[in-house]
Amino acid sequence: MFDALKRRLPSIALLLAWVCANGALLDAAQVLAWAKMFRGYAAVLPAGEALAKTFDPANSCRLCVRVAAARRAAREQLPAAIELSAEKLTLAVHRAAVFTPRPPAPDWPEPGALHGPSRVEAVPVRPPRV
Repeated sequence: MFDALKRRLPSIALLLAWVCANGALLDAAQVLAWAKMFRGYAAVLPAGEALAKTFDPANSCRLCVRVAAARRAAREQLPAAIELSAEKLTLAVHRAAVFTPRPPAPDWPEPGALHGPSRVEAVPVRPPRV
């Protein structure tokens, strides 16, 4: 069991780092806040009104406000990264040359040229030992 955990732990850590770096953690926190707000509103209101009140920006909870502040802080750091990524975007749009196979060259060698010179005299062999 520990061997399987040792093999998977680096992959899990890398996945978690990627999720945190891409801002998916903020998305998960926002969904959690919406679920908590909906559950609270649905206890006292019909589902349609609870849903409308959950997504109304005037009724933001503390967690929604913190997530919005974290997104604003992330956007403030973003312009430096956008300037560097313009070059990468150009490379991503670049298309490679299309490969088109050509038929083989029409000038084939003569049939006799495929073989080396043939021997006409007898091959010298030692006499058998007795």
